[in-house]
Amino acid sequence: MQRISTVDLTDLSQPSGSVTPPKRFAQVNGKFYVRLTSGFFQNLRRLISWPLLALYFGVVWLQWDGMPMVLFSYAERRIIVAGNLLSWHDLPLLAGLLITGAVLLFFMAVAWGRVWCGFACPQSIWTWLFIRIEHLTEGSAARQRKADERGRSARQWLGRISKHLLWGLLALATAITFTGYFVPVRELMSDLSTLDLASGPWLWITIMAALTYANAGLVREKICLHACPYSRFQSVMFDAATRTVSYDAARGEPRAHLRGSDCNSGDCVDCRLCVQVCPTGIDIRDGLQAACIDCGACIDACDNVMQRLQRPTGLIRFASEQQLQQQPSPLWRPRLLGYAAILLIASSLLVWGFSSSTRLLVEVQRSRQALFSEMPDGRYCNDYRIKVESFVPGLQQVDIAVHSDDALHYELLGPTPLDMHSSQASWQNFRVCSEGSLQRRRPITFEFAYPQGSVRKPSTFFSGF
Repeated sequence: MQRISTVDLTDLSQPSGSVTPPKRFAQVNGKFYVRLTSGFFQNLRRLISWPLLALYFGVVWLQWDGMPMVLFSYAERRIIVAGNLLSWHDLPLLAGLLITGAVLLFFMAVAWGRVWCGFACPQSIWTWLFIRIEHLTEGSAARQRKADERGRSARQWLGRISKHLLWGLLALATAITFTGYFVPVRELMSDLSTLDLASGPWLWITIMAALTYANAGLVREKICLHACPYSRFQSVMFDAATRTVSYDAARGEPRAHLRGSDCNSGDCVDCRLCVQVCPTGIDIRDGLQAACIDCGACIDACDNVMQRLQRPTGLIRFASEQQLQQQPSPLWRPRLLGYAAILLIASSLLVWGFSSSTRLLVEVQRSRQALFSEMPDGRYCNDYRIKVESFVPGLQQVDIAVHSDDALHYELLGPTPLDMHSSQASWQNFRVCSEGSLQRRRPITFEFAYPQGSVRKPSTFFSGF
């Protein structure tokens, strides 16, 4: 792993010329060679990304009251989040969660540009992991470029093979962890150790591992350039007050290398380190570009150069168009306040939705065999099929009763109280009997009571035509 803390003097002493990047600084056969750097924003990015990685790989193993901390169970048709059980009928809550996340993303974009992409996006986090593995096994960006241009030795081929093996292991670990959010991870690992895994999980692990390997290892910047929709509509989100990674052309131009600089030259020495460290291969000095993910790597590289040359830092920095033009640039403005208000409303609705989520899912169906049965004692009976699905952890039984607004007595025949261990999400047969009346069709209500509350379901009772 190689980082830049000083400036390569051979880069700074080149004669002045075209700003077109030399071949050895850009790419070989379409491949970018990303040079690692260090600095404030790279430390900040790691401070954000490593806890996110720890959450991703760690939460899947945690348990809460004997249940997984987070599990999207297709087999049991439920979602488990920190001991709370959600039904698939609560999926709109997940849609609300995504909408709230999107509003937060828009809020951040209006304020600071694509900081999500640069500091927290999974594509960026995994790409940086793969790049560091590449530097660990194949050496610095310059060494990789030379090997591709001149051919590899046996030792270099060994490094490349090791790189792909480590990439594959990381991709496999990523895929297994992701699958563990849908299949209990302990069961998944037990089945994997004995190679006794159903075709579905095998297929899912294979697809996810292949996508991770391709996206973070082979495709990389092309995802940000061509596949990410955010890069396409960022221009709609930005305005003149948006703080984004920017090059101060008024201070940096005209560019001049150290040996060719004079009193009229700007601070930019055209060392091209800002291009070499960019994970998407752009030149930030060309202005705002859709491929820029605001990771701050170019800021750190440029600040290192300025410090070495004893010049003020901030030639490349997070700045708005108004700030670069020396104009007032308030961070809080009506547009940003509007997004903040929407974010607050969406978050409040989401909290309310989760607090009032489904606890007991009940379905009541009338028998399709006959509307009613007339008993020898003159009573009429109706048959029903009832299914109760509990999303209350540890619920043992549910009491079932029948109510009506009329004065007649209704008798419920069937397995009540309902044992939730043996009857969870299964259809049970019930019969309701009552005396006849002039009203042949009467509304009744089934009540399902449990310690945390009750659920009422309306139905109809027939006692003649």
